[in-house]
Amino acid sequence: MRLAFRGMAGRIRRSRGAISIGLLLTVQLVCAAVFISDILSSLIGFRSIPIAWELREVLEICAAFGLLLGLGLGAFALWRVLQERNDAQERLRRAAGAFSELLAERFAEWGLTPAERDVALFAIKGLSTAEIAALRETSEGTVKAQTNAIYRKAGVSGRPQLLSLFIEELMRDDSRLRPEGVPSKAERKLGQVA
Repeated sequence: MRLAFRGMAGRIRRSRGAISIGLLLTVQLVCAAVFISDILSSLIGFRSIPIAWELREVLEICAAFGLLLGLGLGAFALWRVLQERNDAQERLRRAAGAFSELLAERFAEWGLTPAERDVALFAIKGLSTAEIAALRETSEGTVKAQTNAIYRKAGVSGRPQLLSLFIEELMRDDSRLRPEGVPSKAERKLGQVA
């Protein structure tokens, strides 16, 4: 239920944003059309009856104001997009740091040797046994023995289970990905109930 509501809220926000941008572009298009039609009417002479100068001034002032408003809102939209990009990069950096910390913790808990740590890291990255052997300049048999030792120490039977250990832990404890001082959803919910 909550996931459906979140998805719907996200779609509503995106549709509001699309409507806002559409309105902004429409206003700018109308304002630009006022200036272009004024220039073309002078150049081509398609307007046979001139409009009153007061009305013309009002139209030009409104068109200029609309273009300035569009410029300001466009700058604001660009600022928001850049801010969201920076936030996403920061979250990605924290996630990468948290994953590196988690790897180091687990490797230490399992008592992996430095060679086994390298092999485990390459295996988690998805490299084949032959690729790991080439990178480490060892035989494939050595790499296979090291991966078997890693799986035994980690209590798993293969590479997919090894990777799932880390994914499950990161999903279970999202505090590694949150900035310090920001409560988790569960903590916020408990705070509201209490």
